[in-house]
Amino acid sequence: MAGSKDPALRAETADLKVRGYISRCRKRSAISETSKKPYDRRVVVASRVIVADRGDAGRRLDLVIRRHLSDVPRATRTRVQTWIGAGRVTINGRIVRRASVRAALGDSLEIALPDDQQRREPAPESGALVRLYEDEHLLIVDKPPGVVSHPTYRHPTGSLLNVVLWYARDWAEGSRPSLVGRLDKLTSGVVLMAKSAQAHARLQRTLASPRSEKIYLAVVHGPVDDRAGTIDLALRRDPADRRRVVVADTGGLRSVTMFERLDRAEACGSAMGLMQCCLVTGRMHQVRVHLAARGWPIVADRKYGAERTAALAKSHPASEFSRQALHAWRLRFAHPFSDATVDVEAPLPADMRGLIDACGLRAPAP
Repeated sequence: MAGSKDPALRAETADLKVRGYISRCRKRSAISETSKKPYDRRVVVASRVIVADRGDAGRRLDLVIRRHLSDVPRATRTRVQTWIGAGRVTINGRIVRRASVRAALGDSLEIALPDDQQRREPAPESGALVRLYEDEHLLIVDKPPGVVSHPTYRHPTGSLLNVVLWYARDWAEGSRPSLVGRLDKLTSGVVLMAKSAQAHARLQRTLASPRSEKIYLAVVHGPVDDRAGTIDLALRRDPADRRRVVVADTGGLRSVTMFERLDRAEACGSAMGLMQCCLVTGRMHQVRVHLAARGWPIVADRKYGAERTAALAKSHPASEFSRQALHAWRLRFAHPFSDATVDVEAPLPADMRGLIDACGLRAPAP
């Protein structure tokens, strides 16, 4: 029995336990120190800037990041915690290594997302660039359809960012373009870019305010009987296909789109509508999923409206349209440095204007 052991033996046993505990601590310390090694900054990573809103105040850092990176499939909570421990996250410019740190309203969080394929810095590429607005802090351009916003695994070159990097090659030292929001490859229109980390953080905060507006135009399958309204449906990733978004019966992220029917018409026996959509929130594929959920899928949207487009008569002007008929039309916000109103419009591209005219719809005046 334990009480009958020799005192010397008990002391030796206790000593061995202490040594084992110290050895384990040393191993943990070594692992901890390894995890604190800074990531290789020579490898370019995608950087995301988040401004903590009221829903983030007082919440754990890992939960805040997970909430805002819902569009990043690999941003599981476990991975987010790993990124934090590796020094990939800053709050107001200071590295934070504890996932349990609580965010405060207005905190600026920057996350350096690791590049799974370890791609090198995107190369500047010459190309056509339509500038809609520019000053020392920001750049707004008109993205044509068929061009990806930034390099991806499938499209490592030829992106809008590649072209902007070429345009920015003579910018002042310390200035570098970064996307503030993005558009799908087949969506055309307004894209906002910041010229510095400070401008990026301020623009994120500005665009989250009620004073800002981002308006899309979409040609949809009808009939569209409602003149105007609000679509308030939570969205989440499709568990069966992470590239798709679905309406969430439970859970999901609150997503709100305000819409107005600008015109409607009959074309070859099919009801068509021209919609103006204003984003209150900015979720992945939000306009496309919300309109489809109301029974008005966007023309030629292969993910969310393929059946309606496929059912059109061969003679219908929309039957051969090559991409989703969605255009980021206008962007209005208060300038983050001067507070002056910035109001920019991207003209309708020729393909969408031709579709609108062929369907007997009236495009809005510039």
